Amino acid sequence: MYQSNFPENFLWGGAIAANQAEGAYLEDGKGMSIADALPMGKDRVYHFSLELDPEKHYPNHEGIDFYHRYEEDIALMAELGLKCFRTSIAWTRIFPKGDELEPNEAGLQFYDRLFALLKSYNIEPIITISHFETPLYLVKEYGGWKNRQLIDFYERYAKVVFERYKDQVTYWMTFNEINHAHTLPLIAAGVDISQAKDETEKLNIIYQASHNMFVASAKAVIAGKKINPDFQIGCMLSLSPIYPASTNPEDVFESYQLRRRSLFYSDVQLRGEYPGYFNRIVKENDIYLDIQPGDLETIKEGTCDYLGFSYYRSSLHRAGTKILGNTGGLIGEKNPYLKETAWGWPIDPLGFRYVCNELTDRYQKPLFVVENGIGLFDQADEVGEFNDPDRMEYLKEHVMAMNEAIEDGCDIIGYTWWGPIDIVSAGTGEMDKRYGFVYVDRNNDGEGTLERKKKASFDYYKQIIETNGANLDYSKFVKEKK
Repeated sequence: MYQSNFPENFLWGGAIAANQAEGAYLEDGKGMSIADALPMGKDRVYHFSLELDPEKHYPNHEGIDFYHRYEEDIALMAELGLKCFRTSIAWTRIFPKGDELEPNEAGLQFYDRLFALLKSYNIEPIITISHFETPLYLVKEYGGWKNRQLIDFYERYAKVVFERYKDQVTYWMTFNEINHAHTLPLIAAGVDISQAKDETEKLNIIYQASHNMFVASAKAVIAGKKINPDFQIGCMLSLSPIYPASTNPEDVFESYQLRRRSLFYSDVQLRGEYPGYFNRIVKENDIYLDIQPGDLETIKEGTCDYLGFSYYRSSLHRAGTKILGNTGGLIGEKNPYLKETAWGWPIDPLGFRYVCNELTDRYQKPLFVVENGIGLFDQADEVGEFNDPDRMEYLKEHVMAMNEAIEDGCDIIGYTWWGPIDIVSAGTGEMDKRYGFVYVDRNNDGEGTLERKKKASFDYYKQIIETNGANLDYSKFVKEKK
């Protein structure tokens, strides 16, 4: 029989990103970020121009207009019963180009209002400092994170927001899905590897950018703890499991090595040093990192307090196949044992439990599930209501898996569903790929009233939160088709 293992102070919540929701992309002094250059399209996160094309649609520019409608949206989140709400601070609202000496006061005031509103509802803000929102100017003029000057720019930015919101925010994350520096280097690390002459040059760019982000993250942790010792500052990775496609030892070992490529990032940020296996990567790929005096000591001192991670699906890898990924994780072969979403993402709740145990065994640090959810085509019925039992089933299965992980001994701080309200898809820019418990009237072409309307799953998640994960029965929320 199912029995809830969730602690009393468990943080049930929801998660969005500034660039996918706020809109108002040049309002009140805001500058352009990488995300603002992402047009709608299937491959938008792989190859995109840093210059806007007037013939293309850029859905992030308007998002769901959260910037102007946040009061309405946070009221809905309070009605949902959220204990916490994860979002990001748009770096370019605070430093429009990224290298200024003084912040933009109008941008700071927006988050003053947002965080104060959240606290008024007793909703804990969970804040990502950089969520694929590197200032576009820093990419075009400095070359992105391969340039170590960005360390100072980021540290200045982090200190400003830490000082400004030291009494409003406790939980922070330094970079979103930092390990996507390999699969999505332009959006995760602001580096363009398209002109690299070979794989060696590509890896040198990626690992140099990663090193600079490690130093920046560590400096932020050190600075944050001085400003408020009670801050909890985490790292954040995309950590879907990678299964070998067969029992062939080559499949097994190459899958292990591929997995370690992601865990390399949390190894450095949580353990405070480069792991021994990185020495072989350096040797075999002719990697030459610019590691300045004091860098390794900074990384050692500025370790993160917890590991935040996203989990959407698992991957199946066969040795020798090309390694590709998107915002959900690595793309591999189809798993015959798993169902898939309309976007081809495998649904694997047991993989969720597996990852929680894997990370606990490796680090013995608290975990924070900061992204988990399912994108669906949501259509209103004949009376205009949204019946989404597939979302409820996905939620139920993953909450059950998380509950088992807690029973296994995993220390899980909280769970923030991605996203509790429909937002622009990071991977494709679509609005049709909907994750929310709240429907937003906006289509892929940017048309619609932006009206918000609760789906059936809204009341189901509310029930889960009210019962602290004890009541997972959703039968009463499913409306029969007429």
